Order: sequence, then structure tokens, then C-alpha cells
Amino acid sequence: MKQGRPFLRSSTREAISGYLFALPYLLFFCMFVVYPVFHGFWLSLHDFNVIDNSSTWMGLANYQTALHDETFWKSLRNTAYFTVLSAPLLVLAGLLLAMGVNREFKLKGLFRLIFFSPHVLSISVVGSLWVWMLQQKYGIIAQALGALGWHNPPNFLFTPTWAMPAVVVTTVWWTVGFNMTMFLAGLQDISQTLYEAAAIDGASAWQQFRNVTLPGLRRVMLFVGVQQVIASFQIFGQVFIMTQGGPYGSTRVVIQYIYENAFKYFKTGYASAMAYLVFLVILILSVIQLRLQPDQGAD
Repeated sequence: MKQGRPFLRSSTREAISGYLFALPYLLFFCMFVVYPVFHGFWLSLHDFNVIDNSSTWMGLANYQTALHDETFWKSLRNTAYFTVLSAPLLVLAGLLLAMGVNREFKLKGLFRLIFFSPHVLSISVVGSLWVWMLQQKYGIIAQALGALGWHNPPNFLFTPTWAMPAVVVTTVWWTVGFNMTMFLAGLQDISQTLYEAAAIDGASAWQQFRNVTLPGLRRVMLFVGVQQVIASFQIFGQVFIMTQGGPYGSTRVVIQYIYENAFKYFKTGYASAMAYLVFLVILILSVIQLRLQPDQGAD
């Protein structure tokens, strides 16, 4: 007896199966990413009252208010200051650590674990630890500086000049392990024959680094640099735990200011408008980084 043709072709059945497997993720993605993005933009165009869940159309008034808000601009400058200090340090330190632990020595695995382990700690643990370490009289940092001859160090977290650098040091210690891992993966992807050929040609260690290592890490460097700027502009936990934005607003970053307006003053629409302005700044910086990156078509 002749069998009938299948209702669906094999390729169609496979496609439907793939969509069905992806459906749970797509549902959660739309629920927790797509919807909040559009709803947040809708909120930014309204004066939203969280108490009675009412809203009043504001148009672009919230954006205009933010552009004339001196506190918003000051917090944005503080965020940019933190980014300028932390992002290059995190990229450079991650690269140097990766090159160090990529060498062959007995305790290589242990050092990799030591450098990466702070990254798995929560920000509450990291912030509380460094608040204790930076205490003016009894902190381990003050004790170490005293042993080196600096017997009256400043109260780092309560001095405007030192508060942000202290947050930067904490952030570098906490997150540099991730960058180290990224660079380590990139280093191990570079063929050793390139180094052998360079050594045969008489290239020095610096020449091998400049002509073999850096070109081989170009894509990794781009990824780490872009994600580091994005992460630095979203700093919040370290400041909130260690300084609460002080002293005198010297460490109040833009995400903290958005948080205060949304959950302390209940200006949800205004906070949403500022969030989208920050998103625009991050987008512009990311595009600039991508444009400044040399052409990768020759790889």
C-alpha cells in the first residue's frame, strides 16, 4: 500500500522543534528584557505616581529637566571620572596578570585561582571587607602604610580627594580576575609557532609582544575594553556600600542618583529619563571604541 506524503517536510519539522525549544527563553527574554525597555521609555515620557499607579503625560519634559539638573551632570562627571581611572587599569592589569599566569611554573593553577577568586564574591562582601580594610586607625591598609612610614594616612573613604580612588582600587581588586581570564583565553589561542618564528628572526621580548601578542589579542582587547566601559558606567554597589555617595557628593555616581530619584523620591518617570540618557552616553562611547579599533578584515 502506497504511503501518503508526510504532512510536514523534515526541514520544517526541525525548524518547528527548534522554535519550541527556544520558546521558553524567548518568553522570559520578552518578559524581563524587551518589555521593561519599552515600558521604561514609556515611563520616561510621563509623571508616574507609584502610590496610586497613575500617570500624567510629560512628553520630553523629564529629559529637559535632566539636561538642566546640575546634580545629574555632577553625578555623570563622577561616573566618567571613575571610568577614566578604572577602565584602563582593569584592562592593563588583566593583561599583565594573564601574561604572568600563562607562563609555565609549578603554582600556575594556584595563582590563577587566587587572582580570579575575588570575582566570585558578592558586592556586599567586597564592599564591607574594604570598608574595614580602609579604616583610618585600625584598618589593615593604615597598618601597612604605618609600617612603611606613613603614620597618619587620611581617612580614605571620608576625604573627597581619596574616596573615588579608594572605590577604584576596590573595583580593580574585585573584577580584574574576569579580564585576566579573557586575556588568558586569548593568549592560549595564539599559535606558539608565531613566537618561535619571531625568536628565530631575532625579535626581542618586547618586539614579540608588540608584533605577535597584541595583534593576536586584538579582538579580546576590543571585547574587554567595551564591556569594561559599559560596566564602569553602571557602577553602583561599591559606592552605595562604601561611601553612600559621599563625602559631599564626590562619589555620587549617576546610577545612584537614578536610584535615589526612583526609590527615595518616587520620581519614576524622571529616573527613567535619566536612565535612557545614560544609555545614550554608553552607546556613543561603545560606538567610538568600535570605530577606533583597527580594521580586522585582514585576520
